[in-house]
Amino acid sequence: MAELIEKALRDAGLTWESPSEGTYVVTLPGTRKLSTTVSLVVGNHSLSVNAFVVRRPDENHEAVYRWLLERNTRLYGVAYAVDRLGDIYLVGRLPLAAVTAEEIDRILGVILENADGSFNTLLEMGFAESIRKEYAWRVARGESTRNLEAFSRITKESPSGD
Repeated sequence: MAELIEKALRDAGLTWESPSEGTYVVTLPGTRKLSTTVSLVVGNHSLSVNAFVVRRPDENHEAVYRWLLERNTRLYGVAYAVDRLGDIYLVGRLPLAAVTAEEIDRILGVILENADGSFNTLLEMGFAESIRKEYAWRVARGESTRNLEAFSRITKESPSGD
């Protein structure tokens, strides 16, 4: 199993390490979220997949968790989950017999699409007030708001380009 996983990760050109036998930590590059760290753990009967998406929302919990549950109905191989602190993850478990290089690539693609692709939506829904405060703080100090342009809808400003 190790050879198969390592070859799949190398062939995909991904950055990864194996801190212990049967455990792989993979870094997926993102566009909205800088990167997503994925843990692959080979068990006796299955391959567990776990990726951190975003910390516990500061606000609007019910709407955030409802959005996640609705998205779960469209995901392949993984599902959004919440840990005891309320942090959001993508998790999955594949039977070892189903693990192929193509399946690893597919699952990592689903994780990237749903961790990176949903990142700004989750931030808007769960951290809108913090984003507004950060925006106002930067404007008041004449600092760049460029990396907040994706949230112009909630900052009530058009993208500044500064």
